[in-house]
Amino acid sequence: MKGYPIASSRATSQGDRLKTLKHIALAATLALASMHASAEIKIGYVHLQTVMQSPQFLATGQKLQAEFKPRNAELQQAYKQLEDRETAFSKDSLTMTESVARTKRRDLNNQRVDLERRQRALQEEFEQRKKDELASLQDRINKAVTAVALSEGYDIVFYNTSAYVGKRVDITDKIIKQLK
Repeated sequence: MKGYPIASSRATSQGDRLKTLKHIALAATLALASMHASAEIKIGYVHLQTVMQSPQFLATGQKLQAEFKPRNAELQQAYKQLEDRETAFSKDSLTMTESVARTKRRDLNNQRVDLERRQRALQEEFEQRKKDELASLQDRINKAVTAVALSEGYDIVFYNTSAYVGKRVDITDKIIKQLK
């Protein structure tokens, strides 16, 4: 049966979210317009990607990498040592008795499993710290947007979800300045 391809659920949910956000924005704009029929509505826009690339946020990423660098280097060194022991075992296994070779092989396998477990734990800890840092940064952005909106009298401030934004309503630079 010929027809149109069915959109993936991910694309559909993103499209639905965008539609919902547009409807909310339209409803908020209309509500404000009806409340202040004679007053002009002040709208602002924040390009979140630009904010996330500002120096203070890049420094946070560098700090996080520096925090995990020693432990990652230690883990890499342990892998290198294990590989050296495995290479030595390969050479020496021919001269060992079968029971000694089996014991050494089991020990090497246990060491590899332990290293893999440690690597997974380190990765999970890194991901959790990254989530925590991003949540903290998002909170700072929200507070900066609120501060700028209140101090400059914005009625609505949008984040990163619009087809076109003119320079007149783009307050991204003000938000970055507020974050410093």
